[in-house]
Amino acid sequence: MMLYLLFISAFGAATLLPLQSEAVLLGAFVQGEYAALILIAIASLGNILGSCVNWWLGLKIEHYKNKKWFPVSEAKMLQAQGIYQKYGYWSLLLSWTPIIGDPITLIAGLLKENFWRFLLLVSVAKTGRYLFIYGMYALF
Repeated sequence: MMLYLLFISAFGAATLLPLQSEAVLLGAFVQGEYAALILIAIASLGNILGSCVNWWLGLKIEHYKNKKWFPVSEAKMLQAQGIYQKYGYWSLLLSWTPIIGDPITLIAGLLKENFWRFLLLVSVAKTGRYLFIYGMYALF
C-alpha cells in the first residue's frame, strides 16, 4: 500500500495538482518497510511520469488554457516561459523546484521540446531531488 501511495503522491505532485510527495517519501523512509532505493525509484518514476503529463498538456495547451478549471495562472506561465526562453532546455533541471517546476515542464511541451531530451533532463532533476531528500534523512 505504501508504494502505491508514494507513486500516486509523486505523480500528482509533478502534475499541476497541489500535492506534495516529500512527506510521503519521508514517512516511507521512517516506516522502514522498503529499501531506500526502491522508494526513490518509485517516487522518481511517479514524478517523472507526472511531468510527462505536463509536457503532453503543453502540446495541447491552446485548447485548454482559457478553461476555468485550468490550474496554472497566466502569471506563473509567463514566469516559467521567461525562464525557459532564457535558459532553454537546461531550465528543465529546475523541474523539481516548487512553484515554477511544474509550469516549466508544461512550457517545454508548449514550445515543443524534444521529448527524449525532456525525459532525460527531468529524470536527472527529479531523481536527484529524491536522492538529496534521502541523503538529508540519512544524515539525521
